[in-house]
Amino acid sequence: MIASFEKVAKWYGAVVGLVDVDVEVAPGVTGLLGPNGAGKSTFLKLLTGQIVPSQGRVRLLGTDPFRDWRLHRRIGFCPEPDAFWEQLTGREFVRYLTRLHGVAGREASRRADEAIARVDLDAEADRPIRGYSKGMRQRIKLAQALAHAPEVIVLDEPLNGMDPVGRKKTTNLIRELGAQGVSVLVSSHILHEVEGMTRQVVLLYQGRVRAQGEIGEIRALLDRYPHKIRLRTGRPRDLARALLALERIVAVRVEEDSVQVETRDPDALFDLLPRLVLDEGLPVESLHSEDLSLDAVFEYLTA
Repeated sequence: MIASFEKVAKWYGAVVGLVDVDVEVAPGVTGLLGPNGAGKSTFLKLLTGQIVPSQGRVRLLGTDPFRDWRLHRRIGFCPEPDAFWEQLTGREFVRYLTRLHGVAGREASRRADEAIARVDLDAEADRPIRGYSKGMRQRIKLAQALAHAPEVIVLDEPLNGMDPVGRKKTTNLIRELGAQGVSVLVSSHILHEVEGMTRQVVLLYQGRVRAQGEIGEIRALLDRYPHKIRLRTGRPRDLARALLALERIVAVRVEEDSVQVETRDPDALFDLLPRLVLDEGLPVESLHSEDLSLDAVFEYLTA
Protein backbone atom coordinates (compact mmCIF):
# COMPACT_ATOMS: atom_id res chain seq x y z
CA MET A 1 0.00 0.00 0.00
CA ILE A 2 1.40 3.41 -0.98
CA ALA A 3 -1.43 5.60 0.32
CA SER A 4 -4.51 5.48 2.51
CA PHE A 5 -7.49 7.64 3.44
CA GLU A 6 -9.23 6.82 6.72
CA LYS A 7 -12.68 8.36 7.25
CA VAL A 8 -11.52 11.50 5.43
CA ALA A 9 -13.80 14.46 4.85
CA LYS A 10 -13.01 17.89 3.45
CA TRP A 11 -15.31 20.87 3.33
CA TYR A 12 -14.86 24.50 2.32
CA GLY A 13 -17.33 26.41 4.44
CA ALA A 14 -20.74 25.12 3.36
CA VAL A 15 -19.29 23.34 0.30
CA VAL A 16 -18.44 19.66 0.76
CA GLY A 17 -15.47 18.34 -1.23
CA LEU A 18 -15.18 14.78 0.11
CA VAL A 19 -17.31 12.75 2.52
CA ASP A 20 -16.28 9.73 4.62
CA VAL A 21 -13.57 8.48 2.23
CA ASP A 22 -11.89 5.17 3.04
CA VAL A 23 -9.38 4.16 0.37
CA GLU A 24 -6.17 2.16 0.09
CA VAL A 25 -4.04 2.75 -2.99
CA ALA A 26 -1.87 -0.19 -4.03
CA PRO A 27 1.47 0.03 -5.88
CA GLY A 28 1.27 0.32 -9.66
CA VAL A 29 -1.00 2.51 -11.78
CA THR A 30 -4.37 3.51 -10.30
CA GLY A 31 -7.05 5.57 -12.02
CA LEU A 32 -9.01 8.11 -9.98
CA LEU A 33 -12.21 8.55 -11.92
CA GLY A 34 -15.33 10.65 -11.80
CA PRO A 35 -17.14 13.52 -13.52
CA ASN A 36 -16.11 17.13 -13.02
CA GLY A 37 -16.99 18.17 -9.47
CA ALA A 38 -16.75 14.63 -8.09
CA GLY A 39 -13.92 15.57 -5.70
CA LYS A 40 -10.89 14.32 -7.63
CA SER A 41 -8.79 17.47 -7.27
CA THR A 42 -9.60 17.70 -3.57
CA PHE A 43 -8.53 14.07 -3.19
CA LEU A 44 -5.20 14.75 -4.91
CA LYS A 45 -4.53 17.96 -2.98
CA LEU A 46 -5.03 16.06 0.28
CA LEU A 47 -2.79 13.25 -0.94
CA THR A 48 0.04 15.62 -1.89
CA GLY A 49 -0.19 17.69 1.31
CA GLN A 50 -1.46 20.92 -0.24
CA ILE A 51 -4.45 21.01 2.11
CA VAL A 52 -5.33 19.34 5.41
CA PRO A 53 -8.45 17.17 5.89
CA SER A 54 -11.37 18.57 7.88
CA GLN A 55 -11.54 15.18 9.56
CA GLY A 56 -9.88 11.79 9.18
CA ARG A 57 -6.32 10.80 8.35
CA VAL A 58 -4.30 10.74 5.11
CA ARG A 59 -1.07 8.79 4.71
CA LEU A 60 1.32 8.68 1.75
CA LEU A 61 4.34 6.36 1.87
CA GLY A 62 3.62 5.88 5.55
CA THR A 63 3.68 9.52 6.60
CA ASP A 64 1.47 12.61 6.82
CA PRO A 65 1.87 14.52 3.51
CA PHE A 66 0.76 17.81 5.06
CA ARG A 67 3.33 17.78 7.87
CA ASP A 68 6.35 15.91 6.45
CA TRP A 69 8.14 18.23 4.00
CA ARG A 70 10.75 15.55 3.21
CA LEU A 71 8.05 13.51 1.52
CA HIS A 72 7.89 15.94 -1.39
CA ARG A 73 11.27 14.77 -2.69
CA ARG A 74 9.77 11.29 -3.07
CA ILE A 75 6.69 12.30 -5.06
CA GLY A 76 6.04 14.05 -8.36
CA PHE A 77 2.92 16.11 -9.00
CA CYS A 78 1.39 17.31 -12.25
CA PRO A 79 -1.45 19.72 -11.36
CA GLU A 80 -4.40 20.41 -13.63
CA PRO A 81 -4.07 24.24 -13.64
CA ASP A 82 -0.97 25.83 -15.13
CA ALA A 83 1.57 27.47 -12.82
CA PHE A 84 4.56 28.61 -14.89
CA TRP A 85 7.16 31.32 -15.03
CA GLU A 86 6.18 32.13 -18.59
CA GLN A 87 9.49 33.78 -19.49
CA LEU A 88 11.48 30.58 -18.83
CA THR A 89 12.09 27.98 -21.49
CA GLY A 90 10.71 24.51 -20.92
CA ARG A 91 14.21 23.21 -20.20
CA GLU A 92 14.96 25.98 -17.68
CA PHE A 93 11.65 25.34 -15.94
CA VAL A 94 12.23 21.60 -15.52
CA ARG A 95 15.87 22.08 -14.44
CA TYR A 96 14.88 24.65 -11.81
CA LEU A 97 12.15 22.51 -10.29
CA THR A 98 14.45 19.47 -10.32
CA ARG A 99 16.99 21.47 -8.30
CA LEU A 100 14.24 22.45 -5.86
CA HIS A 101 13.79 18.75 -5.23
CA GLY A 102 17.39 18.62 -3.99
CA VAL A 103 19.16 17.39 -7.13
CA ALA A 104 22.58 19.05 -7.73
CA GLY A 105 23.31 21.27 -10.77
CA ARG A 106 24.76 18.97 -13.44
CA GLU A 107 22.68 16.01 -12.34
CA ALA A 108 19.58 18.20 -12.38
CA SER A 109 20.35 19.22 -15.96
CA ARG A 110 20.88 15.61 -17.02
CA ARG A 111 17.65 14.44 -15.42
CA ALA A 112 15.70 17.36 -16.85
CA ASP A 113 16.97 16.57 -20.35
CA GLU A 114 16.00 12.89 -19.94
CA ALA A 115 12.52 13.77 -18.71
CA ILE A 116 11.96 16.23 -21.57
CA ALA A 117 13.02 13.57 -24.06
CA ARG A 118 10.70 11.08 -22.41
CA VAL A 119 7.68 13.32 -23.00
CA ASP A 120 8.85 13.95 -26.58
CA LEU A 121 9.42 17.69 -26.21
CA ASP A 122 13.12 17.97 -27.17
CA ALA A 123 12.46 20.12 -30.23
CA GLU A 124 10.50 22.71 -28.24
CA ALA A 125 12.43 22.61 -24.95
CA ASP A 126 14.41 25.82 -25.56
CA ARG A 127 11.41 27.96 -26.44
CA PRO A 128 9.79 30.22 -23.80
CA ILE A 129 6.79 28.56 -22.18
CA ARG A 130 4.64 31.59 -23.03
CA GLY A 131 4.55 30.32 -26.62
CA TYR A 132 3.58 26.74 -25.75
CA SER A 133 0.30 25.18 -26.82
CA LYS A 134 -1.95 23.54 -24.22
CA GLY A 135 -0.66 20.09 -25.13
CA MET A 136 2.98 21.20 -24.82
CA ARG A 137 2.25 22.76 -21.43
CA GLN A 138 0.77 19.47 -20.27
CA ARG A 139 3.87 17.58 -21.40
CA ILE A 140 6.33 19.96 -19.73
CA LYS A 141 4.34 19.66 -16.49
CA LEU A 142 4.62 15.90 -16.81
CA ALA A 143 8.38 16.19 -17.40
CA GLN A 144 8.92 18.17 -14.18
CA ALA A 145 6.85 15.61 -12.26
CA LEU A 146 9.11 12.71 -13.19
CA ALA A 147 12.56 14.38 -13.59
CA HIS A 148 13.66 13.85 -9.97
CA ALA A 149 12.87 10.10 -10.16
CA PRO A 150 10.05 10.02 -7.60
CA GLU A 151 8.59 6.85 -6.09
CA VAL A 152 5.03 8.10 -6.59
CA ILE A 153 3.70 10.32 -9.39
CA VAL A 154 0.33 12.07 -9.05
CA LEU A 155 -1.26 13.33 -12.27
CA ASP A 156 -4.38 15.52 -12.27
CA GLU A 157 -6.13 15.29 -15.66
CA PRO A 158 -2.80 15.02 -17.56
CA LEU A 159 -4.41 14.34 -20.97
CA ASN A 160 -6.47 17.54 -21.08
CA GLY A 161 -5.64 19.61 -24.14
CA MET A 162 -3.46 16.99 -25.82
CA ASP A 163 -3.99 15.92 -29.42
CA PRO A 164 -4.64 12.21 -30.14
CA VAL A 165 -0.95 11.47 -30.73
CA GLY A 166 0.05 13.17 -27.48
CA ARG A 167 -2.66 11.29 -25.59
CA LYS A 168 -1.46 7.98 -26.96
CA LYS A 169 2.19 8.66 -26.12
CA THR A 170 1.32 9.85 -22.61
CA THR A 171 -0.87 6.81 -22.00
CA ASN A 172 2.01 4.55 -23.07
CA LEU A 173 4.43 6.47 -20.84
CA ILE A 174 2.19 6.02 -17.79
CA ARG A 175 1.98 2.29 -18.46
CA GLU A 176 5.78 2.14 -18.83
CA LEU A 177 6.27 3.93 -15.51
CA GLY A 178 4.02 1.40 -13.80
CA ALA A 179 5.93 -1.50 -15.38
CA GLN A 180 9.19 0.03 -14.09
CA GLY A 181 7.95 0.01 -10.50
CA VAL A 182 6.81 3.63 -10.20
CA SER A 183 3.40 4.06 -8.58
CA VAL A 184 1.16 6.42 -10.53
CA LEU A 185 -2.20 7.86 -9.48
CA VAL A 186 -3.87 9.50 -12.46
CA SER A 187 -7.21 11.33 -12.39
CA SER A 188 -9.59 11.69 -15.31
CA HIS A 189 -13.24 12.26 -16.15
CA ILE A 190 -12.82 10.38 -19.45
CA LEU A 191 -13.17 6.78 -18.38
CA HIS A 192 -12.09 4.94 -21.53
CA GLU A 193 -8.73 6.78 -21.53
CA VAL A 194 -7.87 5.37 -18.11
CA GLU A 195 -8.78 1.87 -19.30
CA GLY A 196 -5.77 2.17 -21.62
CA MET A 197 -3.50 2.75 -18.59
CA THR A 198 -4.80 0.42 -15.88
CA ARG A 199 -7.64 -1.78 -14.64
CA GLN A 200 -7.19 -0.63 -11.02
CA VAL A 201 -9.54 2.24 -10.25
CA VAL A 202 -11.10 4.38 -7.55
CA LEU A 203 -14.52 5.71 -8.61
CA LEU A 204 -15.60 9.04 -7.09
CA TYR A 205 -19.06 10.54 -7.39
CA GLN A 206 -20.46 13.53 -5.48
CA GLY A 207 -17.55 13.48 -3.05
CA ARG A 208 -17.91 9.82 -2.12
CA VAL A 209 -16.02 6.70 -3.15
CA ARG A 210 -18.51 4.47 -4.98
CA ALA A 211 -16.11 1.59 -5.66
CA GLN A 212 -12.44 0.66 -5.75
CA GLY A 213 -10.47 -2.26 -7.13
CA GLU A 214 -10.11 -4.07 -10.44
CA ILE A 215 -12.78 -3.15 -13.00
CA GLY A 216 -13.85 -6.76 -13.64
CA GLU A 217 -14.14 -7.49 -9.92
CA ILE A 218 -16.27 -4.38 -9.36
CA ARG A 219 -18.59 -5.38 -12.22
CA ALA A 220 -18.92 -8.92 -10.85
CA LEU A 221 -20.24 -7.53 -7.55
CA LEU A 222 -23.13 -5.76 -9.31
CA ASP A 223 -25.30 -8.87 -9.29
CA ARG A 224 -28.59 -7.04 -9.80
CA TYR A 225 -27.47 -6.01 -13.30
CA PRO A 226 -27.22 -8.94 -15.77
CA HIS A 227 -24.16 -8.92 -18.03
CA LYS A 228 -24.89 -7.93 -21.63
CA ILE A 229 -22.90 -9.77 -24.29
CA ARG A 230 -23.23 -9.35 -28.05
CA LEU A 231 -22.52 -12.38 -30.28
CA ARG A 232 -22.04 -11.75 -33.99
CA THR A 233 -23.42 -14.61 -36.09
CA GLY A 234 -24.80 -15.48 -39.50
CA ARG A 235 -27.70 -17.43 -37.91
CA PRO A 236 -29.01 -15.15 -35.17
CA ARG A 237 -32.40 -16.88 -34.71
CA ASP A 238 -30.92 -20.35 -34.40
CA LEU A 239 -28.28 -19.14 -31.96
CA ALA A 240 -30.90 -17.28 -29.91
CA ARG A 241 -33.03 -20.44 -29.68
CA ALA A 242 -30.07 -22.47 -28.42
CA LEU A 243 -29.10 -19.80 -25.90
CA LEU A 244 -32.59 -19.62 -24.43
CA ALA A 245 -32.31 -23.30 -23.52
CA LEU A 246 -29.32 -22.60 -21.26
CA GLU A 247 -29.53 -21.91 -17.55
CA ARG A 248 -28.95 -18.42 -16.09
CA ILE A 249 -29.86 -16.69 -19.37
CA VAL A 250 -32.05 -13.72 -18.44
CA ALA A 251 -32.92 -12.41 -21.91
CA VAL A 252 -32.00 -12.77 -25.57
CA ARG A 253 -32.54 -10.16 -28.28
CA VAL A 254 -32.21 -11.03 -31.96
CA GLU A 255 -30.70 -8.43 -34.30
CA GLU A 256 -29.87 -8.51 -38.01
CA ASP A 257 -26.46 -10.13 -37.72
CA SER A 258 -26.05 -10.65 -33.98
CA VAL A 259 -27.64 -11.77 -30.74
CA GLN A 260 -27.52 -9.78 -27.50
CA VAL A 261 -27.59 -11.97 -24.42
CA GLU A 262 -28.20 -10.99 -20.81
CA THR A 263 -26.83 -13.46 -18.27
CA ARG A 264 -26.01 -13.53 -14.58
CA ASP A 265 -23.12 -15.93 -15.16
CA PRO A 266 -20.98 -14.80 -18.13
CA ASP A 267 -18.20 -17.29 -17.33
CA ALA A 268 -20.63 -20.19 -17.66
CA LEU A 269 -21.81 -18.83 -21.01
CA PHE A 270 -18.23 -18.53 -22.25
CA ASP A 271 -17.59 -22.14 -21.22
CA LEU A 272 -20.66 -23.40 -23.12
CA LEU A 273 -20.11 -21.41 -26.33
CA PRO A 274 -17.56 -23.87 -27.83
CA ARG A 275 -20.18 -26.65 -27.56
CA LEU A 276 -22.77 -24.55 -29.37
CA VAL A 277 -20.28 -23.74 -32.10
CA LEU A 278 -18.68 -27.16 -32.54
CA ASP A 279 -21.40 -29.66 -31.59
CA GLU A 280 -24.41 -27.83 -32.96
CA GLY A 281 -22.68 -26.05 -35.84
CA LEU A 282 -23.80 -22.59 -34.86
CA PRO A 283 -21.40 -19.94 -36.17
CA VAL A 284 -20.13 -17.25 -33.79
CA GLU A 285 -17.85 -14.79 -35.56
CA SER A 286 -17.07 -12.60 -32.54
CA LEU A 287 -18.26 -11.67 -29.08
CA HIS A 288 -18.08 -8.36 -27.29
CA SER A 289 -19.32 -6.96 -23.99
CA GLU A 290 -19.52 -3.20 -23.62
CA ASP A 291 -21.02 -4.04 -20.24
CA LEU A 292 -17.54 -4.87 -18.92
CA SER A 293 -16.24 -1.40 -19.79
CA LEU A 294 -15.47 1.19 -17.16
CA ASP A 295 -18.18 3.47 -18.57
CA ALA A 296 -20.83 0.81 -18.00
CA VAL A 297 -19.60 0.04 -14.48
CA PHE A 298 -19.65 3.72 -13.58
CA GLU A 299 -23.14 4.14 -15.03
CA TYR A 300 -24.44 1.25 -12.92
CA LEU A 301 -22.81 2.59 -9.76
CA THR A 302 -24.27 6.08 -10.15
CA ALA A 303 -27.71 5.08 -11.47
